[in-house]
Amino acid sequence: MKHTLAEIASEISLRGAAAWAMRAVLLIILLRATAHRPPYVIVGPPRTVETEHPITCVHTRLTDEVEEWKIQRTLQMVREMGATTIVEFFPWPYIEPEQGMYVWDHSDMVVRHARAQGLTIIARLGMVPEWAQPYGEDEDVNTSLTHLEPERFWDFGNFVETFAARYRDDIDYIIIWNEPNLAYEWGYQEVLPQRYVSLLQFATPAARRGNPDVVVLAGALAPTLEPVGSPYGMNEIDYLTQLYEWGFGDTFDALAVHTYGFRFPPEDPPAPDVLNFRRVELLREIMIANGDGDKPIFITESGWNDHPRWTKAVRPGQRIAYTIDAYEYAEANWPWLESLCLWAFRYPAPTYGYPDYFTLVSPDFSPKPIYYELQAWARGWQTDP
Repeated sequence: MKHTLAEIASEISLRGAAAWAMRAVLLIILLRATAHRPPYVIVGPPRTVETEHPITCVHTRLTDEVEEWKIQRTLQMVREMGATTIVEFFPWPYIEPEQGMYVWDHSDMVVRHARAQGLTIIARLGMVPEWAQPYGEDEDVNTSLTHLEPERFWDFGNFVETFAARYRDDIDYIIIWNEPNLAYEWGYQEVLPQRYVSLLQFATPAARRGNPDVVVLAGALAPTLEPVGSPYGMNEIDYLTQLYEWGFGDTFDALAVHTYGFRFPPEDPPAPDVLNFRRVELLREIMIANGDGDKPIFITESGWNDHPRWTKAVRPGQRIAYTIDAYEYAEANWPWLESLCLWAFRYPAPTYGYPDYFTLVSPDFSPKPIYYELQAWARGWQTDP
């Protein structure tokens, strides 16, 4: 069968087009196969934080960060900002999902990268695994992830000891629970200071058995104006006072406190009926009155918010100024303060609400203006007052 030159040229053209189409399909398959491949992570040699203000600390949110490169990048940016310390949450249910069965992969990853960046870790321990919750025995009982009955305090203490022992070479600071003066954080049970003292009586000796050098931080008390008897919680002033009435002084090495500025500048004076940055001074007075003036305080959550519509927020420029002024006020006036930790460095994903405006870095690792200003201050690059 004879073909004209035009037909031959057309056939060659079609074959060429088919070949290119096949190459394009193969390229698309290859790109799809590699598009979601995470970057190769190299821990590298240990780094050192360069800072002129070692009080600088941030609360990281790596608990729900899955990809290793994102954990590493977050901690690199913390070091590069000039912060020496992080607060990180290590949930009991994540590590001991079944009684006696421990899963350390994620916590090991966080600790490994934090230490490689030269960061000090303050580990917050809490939450309750399903097997330790009341509805594990009675499905009709509806409780929350923070509901821990006294008969399970021993189990929590066992977890604390195991955690402290595993990381005795890496973590010397442990916070027992979080905001126990709030009903939400206390399993929606009645907020009873004596219950928290009882929990510490199990957890603190356990932590010390696991790591004799550990510093046990108690409290992580939330700022609130709730009166005694409120179903929502108890203000931290009355709560701390009652803790001491139940033998609190023998159960901790340092006090963890949460103090936010809200709409007030950092130098605004404290008062029992005002929530502001210097409210921590009222708690310090209670410690001194109970003979604990030699124990330090760690502010493990603090900061200002610059959401454009939240009623408790400030303008972005105010937030930057207030934050740096707060650090300078603390350094000049609070010799008992070990760390001032901002909430929060970065979220793994946006909340699409006002909490996003507490962060220093966006989920895609874009630094906000406050990050650069804090970096300049912490590392001594600031040239203008």
